[in-house]
Amino acid sequence: MADQYYEGIGRRKSSTARVRLVNGTGEFVVNQKPAKEYFTRGGDIEAIVAPLETVGRRNTLNISVLVQGGGVTGQTDAVQLGVARALLKLDPDLKTALRKSGFLTRDPREKERKKPGLKRARKAPTYTKR
Repeated sequence: MADQYYEGIGRRKSSTARVRLVNGTGEFVVNQKPAKEYFTRGGDIEAIVAPLETVGRRNTLNISVLVQGGGVTGQTDAVQLGVARALLKLDPDLKTALRKSGFLTRDPREKERKKPGLKRARKAPTYTKR
């Protein structure tokens, strides 16, 4: 039988990440690529594994991620939320530590839609008196 895995789904803006945690050596794969190749921006990988660092499980779990939609920041935050939720399924006792550090809160901000008669969501055309 294959190893038991724990799955968490994270979302942010228009990004969705499906994260699977399996007992292992700390291997980190995103969309079948090594994480360092996928997230090239400095600090992104550190932000993603922050929930693991908080509970002291950084090098004991392999992370496998499928992420789609959005941009780099949205995907990073979606994966981070997915990791935290998967950790919660792995061990429900970690909830207080993860909640205290703010890893279980979904960021509700989304892009606001453009309204008719405006240039963007809120920017009005330039007013001219004459």
